[in-house]
Amino acid sequence: MPTDKLVRMANQIAQFFATQKTAHAAADVADHLKKFWDPRMRDEICAHLAGGGAGLSPVAREAVALLAAERHALSQ
Repeated sequence: MPTDKLVRMANQIAQFFATQKTAHAAADVADHLKKFWDPRMRDEICAHLAGGGAGLSPVAREAVALLAAERHALSQ
């Protein structure tokens, strides 16, 4: 899937969870990505963040960082 589409989707998910006004919106987004995104999509969005994360909203960026950190910890 094209990276720009993944960024757009991650931002839409982040926008939804940000409107819930909880302190853990980024964690909720990361959880959503783990549950509903294909592993290849998660790999691609994590790689995009590692390359700078252009276009990711602050909540989406934090969520992908959480996802990447968790994936890294599990691979250790």
